[in-house]
Amino acid sequence: MKIKTDRLTLRRFTPDDTEAMIAINADPRVMECFPSTMSRDETYAHLKRIESHWTGNNFGLFAIETPENDQMIGFTGLTIPTYTVPASPCVEVGWRLTPSAWGKGYATEAATACLQWGFGDLGLKEIVSFCFAGNTRSRAVMKRLGMAHNAAEDFDHPMLPPDSPLLRHVLYRSPLDARASTTR
Repeated sequence: MKIKTDRLTLRRFTPDDTEAMIAINADPRVMECFPSTMSRDETYAHLKRIESHWTGNNFGLFAIETPENDQMIGFTGLTIPTYTVPASPCVEVGWRLTPSAWGKGYATEAATACLQWGFGDLGLKEIVSFCFAGNTRSRAVMKRLGMAHNAAEDFDHPMLPPDSPLLRHVLYRSPLDARASTTR
């Protein structure tokens, strides 16, 4: 399964992506809006969960690759959260990129392709996204994707302790859209 955009290839993860994903998950800049960076073992477990999600749902997170040099720069895709949020049950679009890929529009381009795939090929009626309220970069991507924020749906993340500075999350929704379907 691959999705191609003007500048990117979204594809299933391979074992060759492991070291790059370990580096991304261990980078404090990437993980500043998460409770902590991820260790090597936590990244292995994360990649296993990604594969398991694909197996169980026939969709999931893609590795993002820049075709000009076949470099894996992070991930994007669609997942079903394993915990309850105000939109549950739902499908979430998310992304995580290495800092060298920031500021180039890659997250928006990749997530747009995932929305098109979800609404077109998968027949989803709604896709949501959420993040820590202070994550201005991800919130900007959600706005560029045309997703709508309703402050009444902001929530305290159920997997974080009540005293976490990252507790408050914002929820954005993207209803069914008539965008063109993707190419595979």
